[in-house]
Amino acid sequence: MLPNAFWRGFGSPTMLEALEQALPSPQPDRIAVALSGGADSAMLAAHAALAARKRGFVVHCLHVHHGLQDRADGWRDHAHDLALRLGLPCHTRRVCVTQARDLGMEAAARDARYQALAALAREIKVAHILLAHHRNDQSETVLLRLLRGAGPEGLAAMAPRMQRDGIAYLRPWLDIDRTMILEQAAAFTTISGWSPVHDPTNADDKYTRAAVRERLAPVLDERWPGWRGVLTRLARQSADTRAVLGEVAAADFAGLAPSPDGRSFSLAAWRQLSMARQALVLRYWLAQSGLRMPSDARLQDLMRQLRQLHALGHDRQMRVKHGADFILCARGRVYLAEERGSEYGALNAEG
Repeated sequence: MLPNAFWRGFGSPTMLEALEQALPSPQPDRIAVALSGGADSAMLAAHAALAARKRGFVVHCLHVHHGLQDRADGWRDHAHDLALRLGLPCHTRRVCVTQARDLGMEAAARDARYQALAALAREIKVAHILLAHHRNDQSETVLLRLLRGAGPEGLAAMAPRMQRDGIAYLRPWLDIDRTMILEQAAAFTTISGWSPVHDPTNADDKYTRAAVRERLAPVLDERWPGWRGVLTRLARQSADTRAVLGEVAAADFAGLAPSPDGRSFSLAAWRQLSMARQALVLRYWLAQSGLRMPSDARLQDLMRQLRQLHALGHDRQMRVKHGADFILCARGRVYLAEERGSEYGALNAEG
């Protein structure tokens, strides 16, 4: 464990203040940090340990072992070594990443990581997990979503606070540039002798995010050095827009005579909305049912079919597959139904 003298000479006031401001109120008696062993998460764990000494809560480190790299066992041991030096308990969960048909390897690994973090958090009875995403991560996320054609909701990118699987994830450093984090990591290594691990996939441009980081970012840094701050500000503004649109969509959906379970609504009432609000409420409806957002082209096609059915006066012909569900119409209502579920069978029996 690092001596008390270490704590008197370590830490960035700016990074520590951002972390403390992100802590929930009332302050919990324990909180966790997702610790990969890289510079970002290591410095988040170190600053969380510093905050805990000041404010009297317990910090747990959570390490997810993906098994995707030959050095993964060494990274696990290295993360536990850091936690030991910081005087923090550390917990590891191993996952098997399988690439789903509709997910790339990056997305599959991310989903597996969140599932593992949530499982560890429940085991140690922690409700809040700190994540080390920073301004560089946020700007790259916005840029990626711009390139993929995301709208205002997508451009909000990573939220400072996110609820997933019953766990609150906190990102205190979205306004902190990575240069500051790396400076702290270098100082930490000098004082403690512990150095962060380096994941080679972070610089492998066969992965989409790494391609943005390695190919696009250097050009933007040279030509528009303030681009990261601009995109981070865009994310905050888009988050405000998303919140307002969410309120509008919720109010509109409530006016569609929704079923108690929220899986059906009145087609005629939907037709009374403007085209923009028709699209907005459809996205809201799908999101509330836990379904992925359709592409813009698929959404426009769905809206066209819904308008056409209403004009023709017979709505039982529409049957659109969306993920594991179907969107269909019966007796003037739009439904979400599983192909082999009782609801789907009942609707077909009516026709």
